[in-house]
Amino acid sequence: MQEQDLKELGIFRIPVPIPFPQAGGPANIYVIEEDEGILLFDTGLGTEPSLQALAEGLSRIGRRFEEVNRIVLSHGHVDHYGAASWIMEQAGHPIPIHLHSADADNVLDSGDDWPAVLTRNRGYLLSLGMPAPALEEAIATLASGGGLGRRLSAVDPLQAGQVFRCRRVTLEVHHMPGHTPGVCCLYDRAHRLLFSADHLLENVSPNPLMDLRPRNGQEPLRPLISYFQSLDRVRALAIDLVLPGHAAPFPDPAEVIESLTAFYARRQDKILHALKRGPMTVFEVMRRLFPLKSGFELVLTMSEALGNLEVLEDRGAVERYVRDGLVYFR
Repeated sequence: MQEQDLKELGIFRIPVPIPFPQAGGPANIYVIEEDEGILLFDTGLGTEPSLQALAEGLSRIGRRFEEVNRIVLSHGHVDHYGAASWIMEQAGHPIPIHLHSADADNVLDSGDDWPAVLTRNRGYLLSLGMPAPALEEAIATLASGGGLGRRLSAVDPLQAGQVFRCRRVTLEVHHMPGHTPGVCCLYDRAHRLLFSADHLLENVSPNPLMDLRPRNGQEPLRPLISYFQSLDRVRALAIDLVLPGHAAPFPDPAEVIESLTAFYARRQDKILHALKRGPMTVFEVMRRLFPLKSGFELVLTMSEALGNLEVLEDRGAVERYVRDGLVYFR
């Protein structure tokens, strides 16, 4: 199946600009025809360029905001939910917004924003070897980068196995934790389509973020381990076309999955080689992988380092220990 065939199924992709080159391309909003009206899968940012691109895209396919019946959010990152409140205002009526509960704190008014999340987790991040000045820089960078979207007052919980019956496609919800704890994909079994969100991108690794949610007595998610488990569930699906959260759709995902697996294997080999010289904190391992990153990118790259270390730990290739309040791997 080619992208142009999607129109016959009532599926339209509207790419909107985002200022994050690391994402691998514009954010995709998918418009899916229902018996009456439309469903949106993701909304893009709440910035003027993104909102304008969305409005123009809807007009181009002959649709109006008033026709939006419901919004399904793939996960709780602002480039996927940032325009949801604005869309509701344009529609002039309440719109149910569906999101997995594991990501709800990321989007709700009652949840912490990123500066607050990092501040709340200050002790944990310092224990991973992140220097205090670097952490303060990351918090300051995020605090100055507002205006990308508005938080929501409420969301309806999105659950694995839930089904959205649209005009020509039936969309099954598949929970695929990894990139975030709550990321969900939509799968149309009859036409072998996977709306993969950021779980599977053709040219960009997913960067599963470290789990900084309130623990509430629960063990934190080990995101890269969870990501590989979720990839196994993708392998089990019959897929002819992947509709990703960024950039253009691509066919059979097997080659992309194998490329990702090989990429992470090389990264883990590099980490093991570095650890032969002696124990390291997560921050020190991150610096071996990403020597020039700064600001909030340090949180992204430390997530990458920690995720790979947890995979190696799970395999028994490395172990962690605590010395003087710092977590080391050897």
